[in-house]
Amino acid sequence: MALVIKNGRVIDPAAGIDDCLDILIEQDKIKQISKRIKPSGKKVDVIDAKNFIVVPGLIDMHTHLREPGHEYKETIRTGSLAAASGGFCSIVCMANTNPVNDNASVTRYIMDKAETDAIVNVFPVGAITKGLKGESLSEMGELKESGAVAVSDDGKTVNNTEIMRRGLEYARSFSMPVICHCEDSYLSKEGVMNESITSTYLGMRGIPPAAEDIIVARDIALAEWTGHPVHIAHVSTAGSVKIVREAKSVGIKVTAETAPHYFCLTDKAVAGFDTSTKVNPPLRSQDDVEAVKEGLRDGTIDVIASDHAPHSSLEKNVEFDKAAFGMIGLETSLPLTLSLVSKKVLTFSQAIAKYTVNPARILNINKGHLSAGADADITIIDPETEFSVDRDLFKSRSINSPFHGWRLKGRAAYTIVSGKVVFTSSI
Repeated sequence: MALVIKNGRVIDPAAGIDDCLDILIEQDKIKQISKRIKPSGKKVDVIDAKNFIVVPGLIDMHTHLREPGHEYKETIRTGSLAAASGGFCSIVCMANTNPVNDNASVTRYIMDKAETDAIVNVFPVGAITKGLKGESLSEMGELKESGAVAVSDDGKTVNNTEIMRRGLEYARSFSMPVICHCEDSYLSKEGVMNESITSTYLGMRGIPPAAEDIIVARDIALAEWTGHPVHIAHVSTAGSVKIVREAKSVGIKVTAETAPHYFCLTDKAVAGFDTSTKVNPPLRSQDDVEAVKEGLRDGTIDVIASDHAPHSSLEKNVEFDKAAFGMIGLETSLPLTLSLVSKKVLTFSQAIAKYTVNPARILNINKGHLSAGADADITIIDPETEFSVDRDLFKSRSINSPFHGWRLKGRAAYTIVSGKVVFTSSI
C-alpha cells in the first residue's frame, strides 16, 4: 500500500525546503519527494493537500503522560491520542511518574506500553537522580539502553550543585541530553503565582523571576565547566532569555525551550482564579512575555514544547492555593504557535523548526525531517481553519486548559505516523 500527498506546500527547515511538492510514502518510509508524482499500481491512497502545509512530523519534547501511577489523569494511550489530535507524531515524556522513571524497568514498561497502546512515537526521559530526590544519581547507562533519550528531574530542581555537576559529567559519558528544571525552591517556597503587583492585589504568595534566573545561570555555568550541554526547560522570564542569549554568544553549549502559555498569557490571567492558570514556572508579566517572543524570534529559544501537565478535578477543582501546578497543551500548542506566525513574530519555517529539526537535534533522535528513506512521520496543517477551543472535545483524559473558548486559527488536518494516518480533522 502506498500513499501520495499531493499539491501541498512542503516546508522542511532541516533541508531548507519551501515549495509545492508531492510526497510518496511506501510502507513506513518516505520513498520520493518531487513535483507531480505519478505512482504506479492500483493500491495507492491520495491526500490532496492543496491549500495545506506539509511538514515533518511535529515533536513535543516536554510532556507528562502520568503513566505509570496516575492513570486517572492521563495514560500513554490518551496522551498519544491528544498528541495526534494536536498534530504531534512524537512526544517526549518526563520522569515524574509513580514510580519515578529512574531505572531500566520503568523505562521498559513505558516503552512496552507505548508499543501496544500509543498511536504516536513515545520517547521516555529518565530521572537525573533516584526518586527525583536530588541525592544520588540514577543509572543513566541502563536508562539509555532501555530507551530513555534524555535525563531530567523535571518538576524539581537538583538543588545540590555538586550532585548536578556530577550528573552532567555522568550524562556526558553516555551522551545523554540533560533537561533542566530551573527553580530555586527556597525562593519559590509556598508561592503560587508570579510575584508582582497582581499577586499583591490578589493577596497571593508570589514566586519571583529570580527563582528561575538563578538556577538557569547556575546550570549554564556547570555546562561550561563540565563541557556537557544543558537544555533549559520552560523558559518564562526576561532574565532567563538574557542569560541564555549571552551564554550562546560566547559559545557555551546551551539550548532552551518555552511553552505557548508563556507567550500567550500573563499573570493577569490568574485574577479569575481559574486553577488552569496555575503553572510552574508561573505565568509572568507582559515584559516577560515580550522577552520570550523576542527570544523565539532571534533563536535564543530553540524549541516550543507544550509542558502538557494533565490533572483531574481532584487536583484542580479546589482553592487556588491548594491546586496542583500545570495545564494541558498538546491539543492547543500548534494553533497558539501559529498565532505568532500571523503576528509576524516568527516565519512559518521558524515556527516549524522549533517543533521538528531543533528538538530532534537536541535529543539526538532521527526525526524532524523529510527526505527519501526517512520515517514517514508527517503533519499536514490547515493554516486557515478557525475554531473555538472546546476542552470537552479534547482527546486528553484531563481538561485543565485556560484556553477553553478561545477562537484560534490553524490546526492539524492530518497526522501521519510511520505512513499511517492516525488522525484527521474530518473524523
